[in-house]
Amino acid sequence: MSEPKRNRQQLTGALVYFSLAVMMLFMQILPLSSIPRSWTGPDLLLGITLVWVARRPDFLPVSMVIAVFFFADLLLQRPPGLFCALVVIATEVLRVRSSALRDAPFVFEWLYVAIAIVGLTALNRAILSIMMVPLPPASLNYIQMIMTIGSYPALVFAAHFGFGLYRPAPGELDSHGKHL
Repeated sequence: MSEPKRNRQQLTGALVYFSLAVMMLFMQILPLSSIPRSWTGPDLLLGITLVWVARRPDFLPVSMVIAVFFFADLLLQRPPGLFCALVVIATEVLRVRSSALRDAPFVFEWLYVAIAIVGLTALNRAILSIMMVPLPPASLNYIQMIMTIGSYPALVFAAHFGFGLYRPAPGELDSHGKHL
């Protein structure tokens, strides 16, 4: 595949991710109800980030992950940088494993992502409790964690068929000539 076409695909993939991230952040800050809920939905921003990194790590640079999640920390009034740092660690671990996941069945990819989400949730909660930051009820964190893990197959399906985000073919090279 030619270099300009590959660069165009990478730019398109990054722009689609960024557009989805902005849309999801906008939907999260909309005041849809003033009554506190006893349940929570999945963290779709984390889900699509993990889909992009597990499926096409060359489409999502770490600088974009940092920018999106730091902005999300500020916008959602979380401690600035904590969740962003944890997400960067999780995505970089998945980025390293993405070549091994390419040939593995989807269940193994889902398992790796589930382990990353569980670790992210546990570390975030542990660090916040050590710093004595007021925490939401543990049940809300765990419901969100389980729903994010459960929504991963639907996010992969939507990314694959809606946005053409597929696993790279064996032997496919990135823009630097390295195998993906």
